[in-house]
Amino acid sequence: MPRIAGVALAVALAVCTSLGSACATEALQCGPFAHEKFPAPVPSPYSSALERVKHINQAVKSTRYSIIFLGDSLTEGWDAVVWERTLASRGALNAGVSGDRTDHLLWRLRNGNLAGSPPKAVVLLIGTNDLASGRSPELTADGIRANLGALRRHLPEARILLLGLLPREESPSAPLRIGVAKVNRLIRDCADGRHILFADIGDVLLDSDGRLTDATSPDRLHLTARGYSLLAVRLDPELERLLGPEQ
Repeated sequence: MPRIAGVALAVALAVCTSLGSACATEALQCGPFAHEKFPAPVPSPYSSALERVKHINQAVKSTRYSIIFLGDSLTEGWDAVVWERTLASRGALNAGVSGDRTDHLLWRLRNGNLAGSPPKAVVLLIGTNDLASGRSPELTADGIRANLGALRRHLPEARILLLGLLPREESPSAPLRIGVAKVNRLIRDCADGRHILFADIGDVLLDSDGRLTDATSPDRLHLTARGYSLLAVRLDPELERLLGPEQ
């Protein structure tokens, strides 16, 4: 049996070597998580979001970026001063689109957001709008997994920093906060330590009682400049890990 298993593994490796990026999704070691089928990718229903998608498509075609930040309003709304101070020098592109769920992001990955020169790395933060729309943590995690698979196929040489969903709602016992924690427990297993890294950095936004306050998030979802400053400090060593030499 060991000899047969070894032969099978060798054959699989040979096939993956010949197919290259076609085997990228096979490297995902997590999920699927839900019993229901993940929705098909669709464009955002908002005209402002579609204009934003066009802007991102033009940006990736005209400039080579080292890092692409993919996400929803939490990425698009990154404080401009904090971004300029902490991320602009790294050659980062803000490719967040307000209102995006995981199926919207998957659609734009297939429709121009990755059409430029491949970046060295991607930072992925998506899924909070899935939970807010009533999707289960398991289905939300499957949406994140689908985006990871698309990124691995399209950018097989890029490293991906998968960020855990950020806390929302004031109390640690609030329904969406509990949903966020469940999603993060599921998706952390998608990290392989080589192509995909995982970091749960949202705790930096909370006070000593685990509450989300006005200082970092007045609406208990979107962040203040202080919130983004705290995230940037916590994110910096993760970016060093992401962009450093592969082990």
